[in-house]
Formats: sequence, C-alpha cells, structure tokens
Amino acid sequence: MIPEVLFVCVHNAGRSQMAAALLHHHAQGRVRVRSAGSAPAESVNPAVVAVMAELGIDVSRELPKRLTSDAVEASDVVITMGCGDACPVFPGKRYLDWQLDDPAGQGVDAVRAIRDDIDQRVRSLLGELSSIVDER
Repeated sequence: MIPEVLFVCVHNAGRSQMAAALLHHHAQGRVRVRSAGSAPAESVNPAVVAVMAELGIDVSRELPKRLTSDAVEASDVVITMGCGDACPVFPGKRYLDWQLDDPAGQGVDAVRAIRDDIDQRVRSLLGELSSIVDER
C-alpha cells in the first residue's frame, strides 16, 4: 500500500506547493502526494516557481487547490503549515505541523532558504514513510 501525504497551507501557493513537489521528486512514485489550501490563491508564488526551477522541478503549471475533507480523509499523513483551525481533523490520521516562514511577499533568497528547510523535512519524512512501507 502506498502512503498518501497531504500538505496544507493557507494559500497553497508556496510552502505546500514546494513540499508536495519535493516529496513527489524524492519519492519517485513510492508516495502519493497532494497539496491544498484553506483559502487558495489564484496562482503559485513566482518566487516559489523560480527557486524550484533551480532544482529542475517545474511547478509553474500547478494551480492552488481548495482543501477538502475528502483530501484529508484519504491521507495517511497531513502536514499543516500555518493553516491553523481551518484544517479538518479526522481520528486515526497522523498530523504534523511544520512551523515555516511564509514565502508570500519575500524575495528569492528568503524563499530559497524556506525551500531548503522544507527539503530537509521532506527527506526526513520520506525516510520515516519508507520504513512504514517496508513494514507493510
């Protein structure tokens, strides 16, 4: 069984988009990945698109998506990034809250640092998920 991870932030235009793209990139099909926002923006933050392109990951065609109860319910792990009480909670789900700066309104250098922080967390998460998959 492939684990499912949902990344959630307010606008689904920065942190959650980077996290989803990075996990998708590193997991190479071993994890189902989604992202959503409690109040989605119209487009992905241009600075996020730029710093992800530096890694060869194209998020320019991604569109922010609205958080739904169905998406939470389908996930094994839900990682929130500043969405507060807007994230529905279901029993039996694993929830993590990653305290990260919001890239909105920040320059490429600041967003690059946020991306690198997210990348470290995603790699650690993938290690945890891999051991769970191996046990199944």
